[in-house]
Amino acid sequence: MPRQNLALALLNALGGVAVLGSYAYAFSYSSELRAGLWGGVPDSLQPIYTGNMLLAAAGYFPFTWLFVVRIRPDAFRAVTGFRYALLFVFYALVLIASALWLPMTARMLLAPDPQLWLWIRVVLALVGIGAAGILLLAFRFARARGGAANWAAAIGSIPFFVQTAILDAIVWPAYYPQ
Repeated sequence: MPRQNLALALLNALGGVAVLGSYAYAFSYSSELRAGLWGGVPDSLQPIYTGNMLLAAAGYFPFTWLFVVRIRPDAFRAVTGFRYALLFVFYALVLIASALWLPMTARMLLAPDPQLWLWIRVVLALVGIGAAGILLLAFRFARARGGAANWAAAIGSIPFFVQTAILDAIVWPAYYPQ
């Protein structure tokens, strides 16, 4: 496997541990604080979040497999029109910002601060931007190469984009009590 593919796999492994670690840490919060992480999202919408979150997590693996295993970095530009290095930017945005938002939100619940709220919104927007970039590249790859596995990976990026760029970055803040 080319070195760049291995580096992207390592970024995903380390970033994934950081994201999962932030979620595991959230389980140590009091039940009141954990409930506050919903940010005012109505009970009627929470099952949509939960269901889409599971689809987004399941979709993450096929599109990441696509970029780590299915394409060589030296062929990426010819297939997608973009440099392979752009994947590192998009994944770093998603993984680093995703690892930050939950602890930041817990801190906001404990000590509300308008500046911290702004940074939470920035972090959520960065995840959405990264997800939009991944969605774009996955569909460009699938369109250029075809094949059921490539299209399945591209389609898997849709719930991830919906979760991060729409539900988390737009809907969740709209319900957050201020």
